[in-house]
Amino acid sequence: MRHFLSALSLFLGAGLTVEAAQTIEFTVSAGKFTRVNEPVCIPLQLDVKTPPTAAVTIEDDAGQFVATGQFTGPDLLTESVKAAVGKQRLDLHLLLPKLEAGKSLRLRAIVADQPRQTAKDDFHFHSEVSRDEHWTELRRGERPIMRYLYTPLDESSKEARDRTFKVFHHVYDPTGERFLTNGAGGRFPHHRGLFYGFMRCSYGKNTVDTWHCPAPDPKGKRNNEAHQAHSGVKSISTGPVLGRHIVEIDWNGVGKKTFAREQRQLTVYSVPGGTLIDFVSKLTPTDEPVKLDGDPQHAGFHFRAANEVSDKTAKQTIFIRPDGTDKPGATRNWDGKQNTTHVNLPWLAMSFVVNNQRYTCAYLDRPDNPKEARFSERDYGRFGSYFVTTVTKEKPLVVRYRVWLQAGQMTPDAVKALSEVFVTPVEVKVKGPTAS
Repeated sequence: MRHFLSALSLFLGAGLTVEAAQTIEFTVSAGKFTRVNEPVCIPLQLDVKTPPTAAVTIEDDAGQFVATGQFTGPDLLTESVKAAVGKQRLDLHLLLPKLEAGKSLRLRAIVADQPRQTAKDDFHFHSEVSRDEHWTELRRGERPIMRYLYTPLDESSKEARDRTFKVFHHVYDPTGERFLTNGAGGRFPHHRGLFYGFMRCSYGKNTVDTWHCPAPDPKGKRNNEAHQAHSGVKSISTGPVLGRHIVEIDWNGVGKKTFAREQRQLTVYSVPGGTLIDFVSKLTPTDEPVKLDGDPQHAGFHFRAANEVSDKTAKQTIFIRPDGTDKPGATRNWDGKQNTTHVNLPWLAMSFVVNNQRYTCAYLDRPDNPKEARFSERDYGRFGSYFVTTVTKEKPLVVRYRVWLQAGQMTPDAVKALSEVFVTPVEVKVKGPTAS
């Protein structure tokens, strides 16, 4: 978070303002790395008359079309940048098609004075609520991309509780035909989709488990009532460049009382060739400090592939690491004893087979996430990392990861390139504004 905000200072000039129906001029510099379809976010202070849904076109200095732009409200990473008096805060988003290392590009955003027309391939959310299941799904046009499962806790039976004790995000394959992630049921169902939690959450005299979320102990112990529960939606952003929601999640412990509240932000970008998902979480204790701990298999941020991998194709799973590609079925795990070196990886990727198709999921960490980051791999299709830290009400915990999912097997160099641009984004300097 600190590094991100320091980068913002490069282009957030004092008193930066723009008027409605305007042209915003800016320069994008690639730095050391070549950029291809890279998401770019520019926090701005706009005239209050500027429609947040205004159509935005990005052109180069010769007037040639470069990209489509999209405004959103501030997110968990930019909300600390406040608007000046009489202005509104909006972030401008675009996908930079290509920029070679060491090069710069002068661009201008042409902002219409009216809302954009919705296109058939824009991102949008679709929700369904039934007695047994609550979910909302991000789609691009007719193609589903990601589904958020948030059915309220149901303790009418063991099966019902197992199905509803945590919230998580399912991820579809890049064509939108099937889930590539695991839900409730199958082998090790406490690992689901894209998930964030910790096996040992300690506050006061209590230690609870927000990973397995075990059922109440029949002997009367109440420290097993932990679960994660959806409590609301903070914001939704959709358009031609990205789809995003920030959901609010209660971390409940002893007596089902909330001991921490999370804002979980997932953003999908219109990047060709696969699915690019940015995951950001902001966790705030409700009262006492909370120590987060666990083990590499049951804590932190993880991806769990569909149960078919466990049932049929586990020995075809291949892990791709910074030191190379391993043989099928081979895994490494930090255990704190014999293996203590599988830590602080900038990235890790898993190639797996579902429905006779090989896919790769790349998991990108950042140096400003808590360390030591201890990594875990399982051939049945789960991998990720965790850390140990203490969070206070005065200093919430913000973590940030990126996931890339594509068909086929990636090379270490390809994953490394994704990691480099995630950790070191482009530098943006705003020259304008100039009213159009």
